[in-house]
Amino acid sequence: MLKRKIYDRLHEWKRKSNGQTALLIDGARRVGKSYITKAFAEQEYKSHIIIDFGNAPKDILDLFINESYDLDLFFAKLSAFYSTLLYKRESLIVFDEVQQFPMARQLIKYLVADGRFDYLETGSLIRLKKNTENIIIPSEEEHIEMFPMDFEEFLWAMGDEATVPLIRRCFEEKIPLGQTLHRKIMNDFRQYLLVGGMPQAILAYRNGKDFEAADEAKRRILRLYRDDVSKFASGYEEKVYAVFDGIPGQLSKKEKKYTLSSVDKNARFRTYEDSFIWLNEAMVVNTCFNATDPNVGLALSEDDRTQKCYMADTGLLVTHTFMDTPFTDNELYRAILFDKLDINEGMIMENAVAQMLRYNGHKLYFYSRNDNLVRENHMEIDFLITQKKKVCPIEVKSANYRKHSSLDKFRKKFSSKIGTPYILYPKDVMEKDGVWHLPLYMAMFL
Repeated sequence: MLKRKIYDRLHEWKRKSNGQTALLIDGARRVGKSYITKAFAEQEYKSHIIIDFGNAPKDILDLFINESYDLDLFFAKLSAFYSTLLYKRESLIVFDEVQQFPMARQLIKYLVADGRFDYLETGSLIRLKKNTENIIIPSEEEHIEMFPMDFEEFLWAMGDEATVPLIRRCFEEKIPLGQTLHRKIMNDFRQYLLVGGMPQAILAYRNGKDFEAADEAKRRILRLYRDDVSKFASGYEEKVYAVFDGIPGQLSKKEKKYTLSSVDKNARFRTYEDSFIWLNEAMVVNTCFNATDPNVGLALSEDDRTQKCYMADTGLLVTHTFMDTPFTDNELYRAILFDKLDINEGMIMENAVAQMLRYNGHKLYFYSRNDNLVRENHMEIDFLITQKKKVCPIEVKSANYRKHSSLDKFRKKFSSKIGTPYILYPKDVMEKDGVWHLPLYMAMFL
């Protein structure tokens, strides 16, 4: 079993809710929603039923449509069909892939009110209008997001549960780990960047440290995502494909803002807006918006027309970049493993930071201002987060960087609003000129 942090949140929901709410787990395809739900059901309940609406028989769908008015008969037939006894307050009923049958989601209101059993729902593409427009969203439904496995969960899968507690201590005390330990952790982190956090890829890699097997697992996932576009973005699927396929090229630029003119020289944001929304709501990408007036309420100055589009999983980005060539031609694997990334390939590190910040609950923001007349106003900050009612700028740098002029200008211009400034880079912990330099893997604690 792959150990996942979200399990503790499921356990906490069960304890606090005590049957008063259902829980919906929202996440991209193949992040492990069904896997963790099944494990939770088996370990925490006397019995359970999992209804997979992606493959549910007609008899079950008819039961929801025609017989949900009589819950005694409804549960009796459900129990008989799945050959599973249900016990009051000791059984869990799971609606897997509930977006495939929205009527079941609407029924949650009445099932929770009945109070006999607990209910978990899982869904991908759950926020798309197509999957919600004909139902009333139940207020009795709690909602949590599930992301690809983070670096700590990756290390757990590799049998290492000791490293991250030590990293956390060094982060909290702002002390170096020492070159030997840091080098070892960076080596593990590079493996994580290449494999990514999709459970199927990690399982493939774990069996013999096989990068090619992990790459093939990721290719299957990327093909699945493309199939979803054709099914659920009908009418504008070509635009979604264009935006999705353009992500590696956009991130390889020095300024990583998504420039539509590179997709279509006549493109306008309003004609592609739905494509960006689709990818974001499908949780395939992590969208980062320009906050034009940085303050604690970053959303107040959000410019949704100026955005960066990161892949939700860095391992998928590595494979997506070379999707049309054989694994053996994927130069990123060699570059990352041997710490030979050039400036354009630094997109991998920045994507990983975006992924870690998103996992920690941050909505992603950056700061960008172009002013060729007054150079002091021309600056770009990779990420902005808020801590203790202050804005903390974050820059992602290579090991050999020489200066951080944008960060210096940003600190000067917004001095009254600034909290701790961070540079994330491949070296050990260091403080210099009021800027904390942290190893890339410590982004997991920001």
